[in-house]
Amino acid sequence: QVQLVESGGGLVQAGGSLRLSCAASGSIFSINAMGWYRQAPGKQRELVADISSGGTTKYADSAKGRFTISRDHAKNTVYLQMNSLLPEDTAVYYCNADISRFNLRPVPYWGQGTQVTVSS
Repeated sequence: QVQLVESGGGLVQAGGSLRLSCAASGSIFSINAMGWYRQAPGKQRELVADISSGGTTKYADSAKGRFTISRDHAKNTVYLQMNSLLPEDTAVYYCNADISRFNLRPVPYWGQGTQVTVSS
């Protein structure tokens, strides 16, 4: 089995910062892209940022200039540094990773989600 375990969410005032972490564990052969999505109440889940195995990053317009995604290959971990947080960043943040097991085709896995609440 494969697990993605997120941490780092919480309550922060507008303008503050949080750092999310997501560690993948289990019978992993390789990990391709890793990313962060979020879902606010009443809204669809949306991509925040992702990073390829080669380090290429992509950000939602709302995250550009404020959030930074990075990964540690040795630890199978992806991070999301969030600065200058706004109340509209309030959401459940989900980690996603395309993981190959036993050298099979990669499939997407999801974490359980971590709540981020930004107060005004």
